[in-house]
Amino acid sequence: MKQLLLAEEAAQLLLGILALYFQSLHVSWWLWPLLILAPDISMLGYMAGTKTGAFTYNLFHHKLVAILLACAGYTLHNDALLFVGCLLFTHSCMDRVLGYGLKYPDNFQHTHLGWVGKARRTK
Repeated sequence: MKQLLLAEEAAQLLLGILALYFQSLHVSWWLWPLLILAPDISMLGYMAGTKTGAFTYNLFHHKLVAILLACAGYTLHNDALLFVGCLLFTHSCMDRVLGYGLKYPDNFQHTHLGWVGKARRTK
């Protein structure tokens, strides 16, 4: 089952990359590789505590938020919003492929995919 879910996330990652590539966005191509890790800035929320950190992290890494932004950008003919939505979606898929999921409010290393980092080895 784990391999099946990994394959699904990898396919979604490819879909996100293709969406960015095939959209006729008026955005320079070099912005995508430059900004692919930008959603991780949401981890700064952890400086205010684990509950706030989990909220901000999950807000920037939830695929529904990304899809809604992309759809809004498409509907409103707003290239920047469409780009941000596609970027958030692709980043979230990349994180899932690497084993990082949405965060629980108790611990940064506790995700919906299980424990990550050192906590994974001790659990």
